[in-house]
Amino acid sequence: MSDNTTPSRPAAVGAEGRKTAANKKTATSKKTATSKSTAANKKTATSKNAGAGKGTAAAKGAEPPARRPRRRPRFSVERGWFPPLGNKGRIALVASLLTGLLTHGYHLFRYPLYLTDEGIYMQRAWSLVRETSLSPYTYDYDHAPLGWITLAGWVFPLPKQFETFGNAINTGRFLMLLVHVAAVYLLFEVARRLSGSVLAATVTAFLFNVSPIAVYFQRQVLLDNLMMLWLLLSLFMLLRREVTIRSVFGGGLALGIALITKENAIFFVPSFMYLLYRRVKGSASSRFTSTLWPFAAATPIGAYVTYALLKNELLPSGFDFDLNNPPADHVSLLYTLWWQLNRSQGILFSHTGLLQTSWLVRDKFLLIAGVCAMVMCLWIGMRDRRRNLGFLIAGTLALGYAFYLVRGSVVLDFYVTPLIPMLALNLGMVTDRLLKGTFANRFMRGAHSVTRVAVPSFVAILLLASPASGYLVHTNTEGHTQIADQYQSKINLTGMQHAQIAWVRKHIPPNSRIIMDDDLWGELHDVRPFYPYAHSHWNASSDPDVREKLFKKRWQNVDYIILSNKMRRSMMLNNSDGRENWILQALRNSDRVWSVTEGNIKLEIYRVQ
Repeated sequence: MSDNTTPSRPAAVGAEGRKTAANKKTATSKKTATSKSTAANKKTATSKNAGAGKGTAAAKGAEPPARRPRRRPRFSVERGWFPPLGNKGRIALVASLLTGLLTHGYHLFRYPLYLTDEGIYMQRAWSLVRETSLSPYTYDYDHAPLGWITLAGWVFPLPKQFETFGNAINTGRFLMLLVHVAAVYLLFEVARRLSGSVLAATVTAFLFNVSPIAVYFQRQVLLDNLMMLWLLLSLFMLLRREVTIRSVFGGGLALGIALITKENAIFFVPSFMYLLYRRVKGSASSRFTSTLWPFAAATPIGAYVTYALLKNELLPSGFDFDLNNPPADHVSLLYTLWWQLNRSQGILFSHTGLLQTSWLVRDKFLLIAGVCAMVMCLWIGMRDRRRNLGFLIAGTLALGYAFYLVRGSVVLDFYVTPLIPMLALNLGMVTDRLLKGTFANRFMRGAHSVTRVAVPSFVAILLLASPASGYLVHTNTEGHTQIADQYQSKINLTGMQHAQIAWVRKHIPPNSRIIMDDDLWGELHDVRPFYPYAHSHWNASSDPDVREKLFKKRWQNVDYIILSNKMRRSMMLNNSDGRENWILQALRNSDRVWSVTEGNIKLEIYRVQ
C-alpha cells in the first residue's frame, strides 16, 4: 500500500511521469530512513543517559581510586643523573655566595692576629717576586711550593704588589677571600650533586660560611685553603653529568695541583679513586679513563720531583736517613718527607691538646654534630652503595682526613681547616635526608615542603642568636653578651702588630741584628727603610747561612728581639735539640723596652745588653 494520500494515476504514463514518481518515492524513502535513524539515535542517547545515571549512582556509593604518587625525578650519582638547579637553586646559590663574601670579608684585616705561617708563605712569595727563588733562605722542602707560587702570581700584577692592601699578609688575605667565595660555589655544587638536593647544598654552604672555626682559619693565608679549592675543583670535575676525557683529565690534574700545594691532600685520594671507579664502571672507555686520571694527577708531582732531582736534592747525602743526625750541609726532598712522617708532638685528645684548647672552643656544634653526621653518612652509604653513593663519598672524605688528624703524628692548630667543609657537607646531606618523607595527602605534602625550609631556618637562627655557639654573638669574660670577635668592630688584633712595627721603625736602626717572628718579615724587608738583618728565630737557629755567618751562634751578636707570647712558646717547644739555646740566652740578657697586652695576646720588644 502506498503512503501517498492522492488517488492512483493510470498505469500508462510518460517518461517524465515515471521520473517524477521515482523522485517522490526516493524522497519518501529518505524521509523514512531519516526518521528511523533519528529514533534510533534518540533511543541510544536515552540508553546512554540511563547507563550514565546508573554509573553515577554506583560511583557515589564507592570510594574514589587512590591518587598515584608523583614520580620523583631521576637521580643517580653513578650515572650522572642530577636534578637541574632551577630558579630556587640559583637564588640559594647567590645567597650563599653573598653570605660568604660578607662573613669572611668583614673585619678581614683586623681579625685574627697575623699568624707565623702567614708570614712564612708571604715571605716565600716575596722571594719569588723579588729574587726569583723559592725562599729567601735555604729551601728545605718542608712544603711543596705551589702554594706560594700561587701567592706570587696573585701579587705580581697588582699595582703596589705586596702593599696593595696595606701589607703583605693583608694582600694575601684578600686572595683568601676570593678563594673562599670560589670554594663556596664548588662546595654548593658538589653537595647538590652528591645529594640531589638544593636544601642539602644550602645547609652545607651556610655552615661553611658562618662557622666561627671556618671564619678564623679561612681568613688566614694558609696552604690548606688553597689546597681545598683544588680538591673541590677536582671533585666537581668528577661529578659532571658525563664522564668525558676532558673532565677526567681536569679532575686528575686539579688533584695533582692540590697535592703539591699541601701534601696532606693525599688522605682524600681513596675517596676520589672510588668515585671515579663507580662513575666509569661499565663504560666503553673505562680502562682509558682509569689510566688517564692517575697520569694527570702524577704530572704536577713528577714536575716537583724532577726539580729536586735536577738540583741534586732528591736524596740525602750518603743515602743517610738518620733522624738523630740530620745532614748539616745538604737538604733533600726524601729526607724531609721521612722527617715529616716521623714527627710527633702531643696527644690530640688530651686535656691540653688542640681539640680541647682550640677547636672545640671555637665551634663545638660543627665538630660534634659533623662527626655524628659523618657516621650516619657512612651507615646510609654502606646500606645501599648504589643508591646512596653520594653519602658514602661524603662520609669517606671526612673519615679519611679525620684519620690524618688522629693518627698520632704532629698536628698544628690550622691542620683542622680541610676538615671543616667536609663536616659541613655531611651535615647538609644528613639534614636533607632526615627531612625527607613520602606523604599521600596533598595537604601533608604542602606542610612537608614548608617544614623542609622552616626547620633548617629555625636551627640557623638559633645558632646565630645563641651566645653559646659563638656564630654571631658570644658571652665575654665579664658575662655580657656581645658581637662575636670575628665581627666585633672594637677589636683590632692586627693593630697591635702594626704598633709594634711602628715602634721598631721609630727607635731601632735599620742595620740592627734582629730576631723576630715570621709574621713581621714582610714589613721589615719590603717597606723602606729595609731591615736586612732581621730574621725569624727559626731561620736564625736552623739555617747555616744565618746562624753561622751573621749571628755566629752567639747571643752577644743579637741587638733586639721582637717577641710575642706565641713565639716564646714556640721556641720552648722546638728546642728539644738545644738549637735555640743561644737565642734564649740572649733573651735572658736583655731589657724590655716596649710591650702591649690585649686578652691573652702579649707583644714585646727586648734590647739585648
